[in-house]
Amino acid sequence: MYADICKLLNIKYPIIQGAMAWISDSSLVSAVSNAGGLGVLATGHLDGEGCREEIKRIRKATDKPFAVNIMLLSQFADEIAQVVCEERVPVVTTGAGSPGKYMKAFKEAGIKVVPVAASVAIAKRMAKDGADAVVAEGCESGGHVGKITTMALVPQVVDAVDIPVIAAGGIADGRGIAAAMMLGASGVQIGTRFLVAKECTIHQNYKDRIIKAKDIDTTTTGQSTGHPVRVIRNKLAREYEALEKKNAPVEELEELGRGALRRAVKEGDMDFGSVMSGQIAGLVNKEQTAAEILEELYGQYIGILNNFYKQHTV
Repeated sequence: MYADICKLLNIKYPIIQGAMAWISDSSLVSAVSNAGGLGVLATGHLDGEGCREEIKRIRKATDKPFAVNIMLLSQFADEIAQVVCEERVPVVTTGAGSPGKYMKAFKEAGIKVVPVAASVAIAKRMAKDGADAVVAEGCESGGHVGKITTMALVPQVVDAVDIPVIAAGGIADGRGIAAAMMLGASGVQIGTRFLVAKECTIHQNYKDRIIKAKDIDTTTTGQSTGHPVRVIRNKLAREYEALEKKNAPVEELEELGRGALRRAVKEGDMDFGSVMSGQIAGLVNKEQTAAEILEELYGQYIGILNNFYKQHTV
């Protein structure tokens, strides 16, 4: 089944690198795409021209397909949508809303559209709007999360839509890929594992914190804002939890988080930075190149399949 997503996106491996604001820049994106996956540029912190400059850098570094992620809540979403059409980007992924109003322009520009959905209802809407595939993202993932786990969400989305489904959330090795495929997914999206790619330009403190993480080290902050975020627990997360217990106003919570992701990514502030990470961080224990990560992930996946068939073939 993964052949469908590889053919659709013109990639070697059925693996998409998750879009992570301040993190998924031209360096990481081009490295993932060069290695056979689909690198995805995050634009949540960029305006239109910033996005265009990053696209130019990616194209200087690779001739392989790549994607641009549009965070639809961004004040620059309209600008970025126009830029990706002008630049004829191969693939667009979207989050935090529906790309419906841009769909006609995307299709006219020959762009494949792959929205992220955290529920069956959203996935069905995206398919109806003309999406080429959909990412079913469970709440195990890092950053902004929904409420349903990957294990529960993926098969329900697979049954509800007739386009390829890409599983995301809680996947960091070949076992996770195999599990997602058994649930009916055509591919996977992985974020946390790529935080420690050598081509990922985040602060070394951030990488070290991911490598040291245990299974219970993440929490979700901002529940009362309606936009919960999964992060590694630290002083900032504990302040969030304290404010939410006091029913602090949303404005106070939003002010606490202002600039926090940048502090973690660029300054290496592990106390008061927002150290976004998926629950699977406990499986991430070494830095590798993007190519090494992809080859290991796919090799493990194929090994699992081969062992399964050997054990169950008469």
